[in-house]
Amino acid sequence: MGDDGRVCLVTGAGRGIGAAVARRLSERGHRVALCARSGDQLTAVAETLPAESLALPVDLLADGAVDRLFSSVEDAWGPVEILVANAGAGSSAPIPRITDTDWQRMLDINLTTPFRCIRRGLPAMTTAGWGRIVVLASVASKRGEPYTAAYTAAKHGVLGLVRAAAAETARTGVTVNAVCPSYVDTPMTDGSVETIVARTGRTPDEVRAIIAAKQPIGRLITVDEVADAVEFCVANPAVTGQGINVDGGAVQS
Repeated sequence: MGDDGRVCLVTGAGRGIGAAVARRLSERGHRVALCARSGDQLTAVAETLPAESLALPVDLLADGAVDRLFSSVEDAWGPVEILVANAGAGSSAPIPRITDTDWQRMLDINLTTPFRCIRRGLPAMTTAGWGRIVVLASVASKRGEPYTAAYTAAKHGVLGLVRAAAAETARTGVTVNAVCPSYVDTPMTDGSVETIVARTGRTPDEVRAIIAAKQPIGRLITVDEVADAVEFCVANPAVTGQGINVDGGAVQS
């Protein structure tokens, strides 16, 4: 990857994609601060990392949480140089049944929280003349599917945020990109399977087969394949403002 020894912050790092990304960055010799709500999950991930790490349990939706998180990293190691904004959540409901609370929650965790992280981390990066920001978006940033209006709206918004931030920072040495996976083999997808099973009466195996078939390659994406795309964004200074699809060909762009 190059530029070894950078200070990294990965949100949503307790499991799934976030844990895989944290592991990949650590394997490249970077110091990695891991953030999630579950301290037990963070500790379990941190214990597997080969390089120095910090486990920082925090609810990013709490008032002032993002500022406190960045301050904790800065107090330990200095400014964040690589930010991977991975924390997110999904929901499923037809539009008439989406409550204002459900709508706001999707915007808060999938759009406002990445915005706050970017806003907090960007000044130190531009001052230093080097920084990497990668937001975990989704193929839902690029297309609409039924029953995911709130999630899709938030993910479309975060891709717009990434593009605007990249345009602002293009001459500063900072790059800002999004990685856009389709269905990944993670606990989040497990939750989607459980929801569909409860609503349709299909078996878990039947639902997983349907979800796998949504990717032209006929299977779920792996967390390591998503980590590959994050690593690419970190390594390449000429790639900025992009939404990198990791979706088995589901969205061709």
